Amino acid sequence: MRILVVGGGGREHAIVWALSKSEKVKEIYCAPGNAGIAQLAENVPIGVMQFDELVQFAKDAAIDLVFIGPDDPLAAGIVDAFEAARIPVYGPNKAAAEIEGSKIFMKDLLHKYNIPTAKYATFTDYEAAADYLRGQDVPVVIKADGLAAGKGVTVAYTMEEAEKALREAMVDKVFGDAGNQIVIEEFLEGQ
Repeated sequence: MRILVVGGGGREHAIVWALSKSEKVKEIYCAPGNAGIAQLAENVPIGVMQFDELVQFAKDAAIDLVFIGPDDPLAAGIVDAFEAARIPVYGPNKAAAEIEGSKIFMKDLLHKYNIPTAKYATFTDYEAAADYLRGQDVPVVIKADGLAAGKGVTVAYTMEEAEKALREAMVDKVFGDAGNQIVIEEFLEGQ
């Protein structure tokens, strides 16, 4: 098999490493890859959000299977692009990736199907969120709704910490558009 792995971080390095152990895998490409991955696969200088270029590369290189690593292209619909081109791809489509791409979507889904989850409230307005926050106990959890490279969640142990996290997400935009909507959630201890 000829395989394309999309991404260039540690997750993709582990995927490439595991794939390289299979006797069925003849060639592995990684876009964009990294120096460590280059020891196991051929790096391809195409960014993870360049869907048209990735699909064309997969066609030109006669790729048998594509693995998608990073969250951002999944949430943006990269799997849908490969499926539309009839190229086998491993990863959730855009609709399914929303459970990772939006904390509000995930929380509302849990609530809708009576799946136990922490008490929460969602906000698009900073002042309304700040007013609600002041009525909560600490510790409290502040989450940027969208993808924030693993940095969009703050467990605040003081009200000052919580207010700072809320302000940074919604006013200072430290997470960009990921902070346009936020979740304020009760803190649950344990696994």
